[in-house]
This record gives sequence, C-alpha cells and structure tokens, in this order.
Amino acid sequence: MARPIAFDYDQALERATWLFWKSGYAATSLRDLLKIMDIGEGSFYNTLKSKKQLYLACVKRYEETEGRKRWQALMSAPTASQGVRALFDVVLDCLDDPSTPSRLCMMAAMASGEVLAEPDLRKLVEEGLGGFQGLLAERLSHDRDQGQGRLPATLDPHVTASVIVTYLQGMWRMALVDYDRPRFERQIDVFLTGLGL
Repeated sequence: MARPIAFDYDQALERATWLFWKSGYAATSLRDLLKIMDIGEGSFYNTLKSKKQLYLACVKRYEETEGRKRWQALMSAPTASQGVRALFDVVLDCLDDPSTPSRLCMMAAMASGEVLAEPDLRKLVEEGLGGFQGLLAERLSHDRDQGQGRLPATLDPHVTASVIVTYLQGMWRMALVDYDRPRFERQIDVFLTGLGL
C-alpha cells in the first residue's frame, strides 16, 4: 500500500518550478529544492524519486500555466498575424512581471549543455520546441488568412514558424542582458512585418 503524501504536493511543486525557472536545472541542487519545498529527503525520494523526475513534473506544470497563456493568445486571435503578435505580447508581459523568477523562459533555459547531455531531457526539449513550432505552423496555415490576403501567398508556414521559434530563443537571452519593453516592441514589429505578419 502506497504511503500518503506527507506534504502539500501542489505547493511544493509550485515552489520547485519557481526555483528551476530561476536557476536552471544544473544550478539547482537537491539541498536547495528540499529547502524551498520545505520537505525532508525521505519524503522527496518516496514521492518524487529524483531531481530529474521533479524537473520533468515542473516543466509540465510550467507548460500548463505559462505555455497555456501563450497558446491561448496565439489561437484565440481573429487572424494568424494578430495571434502571433498577441503571443509576443504575452511573452513581454511575463518579462515585465516582477514576480517572474527569470527573464529566460523555462523551456528556453532547457537548451543548455547539461540538459541536452541527458537523452531523456534532450528528447523533452526537442518535443517541446517541435510541438510549439508545429502549433505556430498550424496557426499560419489557416486558409482563410492566406485566401483573404491577410498573409503573403509566398509565406511558408513551417519555415516561418521555425524562424519565429529561433527569434524567441534569442529574444529571451537578450532580455537577460538588457531588457527595455518599448525597444523590444519596435524590434518585434520590424521582425514580424518583415515576415509578412
């Protein structure tokens, strides 16, 4: 018979997600996790098994919160162009939020040597980026947008989606160096206008 969990699992997972987002996978120690989650080592191993398993649960939680906001912005707008621009607005809102643990997206932070060196984590990164790129390509493939002249007839949804994903990766890293929303908004507008969005 499984032992009952002796701590508030959701609260502990939320705190661990915050710490992984702030410090990254490699720089987050088990000791730091135990402290912020306010649990003992026995409870940790009985419930969560390993740092890697906890990290996977935290990435999933991140996707269910931050990822969902971005998905809703992208998909709920009336046109593909407005959806992509709304996605960038949500990203900038997150960068503006003083309670955000890091200017680097938790998923973008996964593209690090330490994470990519572990095959199952690398697979998670590849699937995450591929899924996001696929979602963008799907949104850019809507016939009504191209058919009504809202998107250039020459726009390749898959290539454009990959370019946007690459730009976002770089944008998050530049935000670590020097973030100024009006400047980022101007750059994003030039970037998206150049893509026909």
